[in-house]
Amino acid sequence: MTASLTHTTGIPVRGAGSLSGVRGWFRVHAASLAWLLPVLAVTVTVQLWNMSGTPQRIDDEGTYTAQAWAITNLGEITHYTYWYDHPPLGWIQIAAYTALTGAFTRYPFAVEAAREAMVFFAAVSSLLLFVLARRLGAGRATAAVAGLVFALSPLALQYHRTVYIDNVATPWLLAAFVLVLSRRQQLAGFAGAAACLGIAVLSKETYLLALPFLIWIAVRRADRSTRRYTLSVAGAVLVVIGGGYLLLAAVKGELLPGAGRVSLLEGITYQLGSRTASGSVFDAGSLANQAAAQWWALDPVFIVLGSVAAVVGLFLRRVRPIAAMLVFLLAMMFRPNGYLPVPYVIMLVPFAALLVAYTAERAVLAMAGRTRSNARTRVRGVARRSLGATWAVVTAAALVVAVPLWGAQLRGFLSSNLDLPMQQAEQWVGDNVPKSSRLLVDDAMWVDLVRDGFARNNVIWYYKLDTDAAVQRQSPNGWKDSDYVVTTDSMRTGGNSSQDVTQAIRNSTSVATFGTGDQQVDVRRIHAEGLAAADEAITASANGRKAMGTELAQNPALRADEGTKSQFRAGQVDSRAMLALGQVLADRSVTVERFRPLTGEDGQPFRRLIVQAADRADAARAVATFDAMSDGIRPTDVERDGDRVVVTYAPSDPTTTPTSAT
Repeated sequence: MTASLTHTTGIPVRGAGSLSGVRGWFRVHAASLAWLLPVLAVTVTVQLWNMSGTPQRIDDEGTYTAQAWAITNLGEITHYTYWYDHPPLGWIQIAAYTALTGAFTRYPFAVEAAREAMVFFAAVSSLLLFVLARRLGAGRATAAVAGLVFALSPLALQYHRTVYIDNVATPWLLAAFVLVLSRRQQLAGFAGAAACLGIAVLSKETYLLALPFLIWIAVRRADRSTRRYTLSVAGAVLVVIGGGYLLLAAVKGELLPGAGRVSLLEGITYQLGSRTASGSVFDAGSLANQAAAQWWALDPVFIVLGSVAAVVGLFLRRVRPIAAMLVFLLAMMFRPNGYLPVPYVIMLVPFAALLVAYTAERAVLAMAGRTRSNARTRVRGVARRSLGATWAVVTAAALVVAVPLWGAQLRGFLSSNLDLPMQQAEQWVGDNVPKSSRLLVDDAMWVDLVRDGFARNNVIWYYKLDTDAAVQRQSPNGWKDSDYVVTTDSMRTGGNSSQDVTQAIRNSTSVATFGTGDQQVDVRRIHAEGLAAADEAITASANGRKAMGTELAQNPALRADEGTKSQFRAGQVDSRAMLALGQVLADRSVTVERFRPLTGEDGQPFRRLIVQAADRADAARAVATFDAMSDGIRPTDVERDGDRVVVTYAPSDPTTTPTSAT
């Protein structure tokens, strides 16, 4: 006697009752696994390949990474005051992944560890998307196509690689839809769906927008005899999970506003009402328009095809709630006075991929006359086949256009290193800035600099400089209490609302620059006395170097070509290097090679001096002379290779004037 088993793909399998254990499970699911496993392999591969190179790290990534790091390394829920801007469950899950895998110990840059966690969440999402497609009646090939679109669209890859808590919430939302479509044990399925939705919302609050559509499916599928009970249990589960967040705030005494404390109510009010609106998508200068333009630049084909597939899906009963949800989420983007977060698109991507694949399958079946239609007239049948043929042609045309576009974009993701300027800037700061310095930085650098030896309170996320009372107490003079500001695109665009950050950048001078355009990272020394006074001191310092260099270029013991001597005369050489060289020239003749700027230091005084002595013995005496110099002009590093000596100084204060001439 055979039994019937409805497996996770939603397709009944006969004769499965005789199967048991893992071996039996694999036999039942062998066909689905043959389609699913390659999709998962592609998803993981494209996510992992060059994930540290592209895209460049951004401030939001650093924030979620630092919050996760704070949980496992500081025993705190965030690295700054937690003010209920987002529920914490998203970065708690990132912290759990990194703790279980030791990810933070395996990467030189902390955000890379969190990006590895994004690979895990993307893989789980891809698996659940396949299962969801099958439960909606899609074929295995169609479910696989949905997974490939989800993995390979440049729009999807850009945001799946980026450390956003939306990526953490996505698999939970997909799991909620999978469970609500469960054919067996409906009570457990509905309760599980509610639990998954609750976790999704506590990972990213915007995922609450999916609730009406999940309810729609639940009501439509619930057994009439137990509908009230099963829906009540599911609702209770959702309320209990949401209540946990309220309980956290209540236990901390932060549920309601009060003097000198943050509160959950203020956080909710900020997100729903007081947050600066993004403006209209149609306004060229608005934040909403910039976000939409960024999405469009990444993958216009998928955006158009996914949007049209959502409308087409409204006419297909099985996917109508999901199509309606996608249409609703798309419509929300066009609110003139709402806030449109850049990662908002992450929630749309899996459902758009599902509908693109599903509607294409329905179109092919309609052309073949194999739809499960109730049409009884020949005219309706012809109309269905015509519409199916039209949509199939549109989908095929989109595929033809998408392949070369995706190919070019994917090559960039897999080979370019857009994050190199950020990496170089961090390395420069670690090597050249005293560990006692106070830094204003993009949050993407926060964990790395703290791990590198800078005091936690001296590495200040720029956003907190005038928004966190604890930071304000540590910096009573605002920006003037900091020594350096490291500017990135996030800071240059997002820091405009902060007067302190604006003043810090305005009253600073660049000491090292890496990259160009949006990828540029600039290390700048802050001048508390103001830029006008600093400019005077910088000019005086440059004039002092010119005078010293002119005198040194005339020294008969100096052997150098005319180009090198002109560098001395132009004041382009660090004054300490010239003073030290003068002492070396006092008792021997040496050759000085042409000066070259160190990486990132174009336009700065040359602080690396390369001299060629007459022989090894002369070179050794030159090294001894450099090592014996006083603290003010002693190099930080002296290396000898035969008769060649390389001398390097730490970056100097550009306002410092030489105290003596050669």
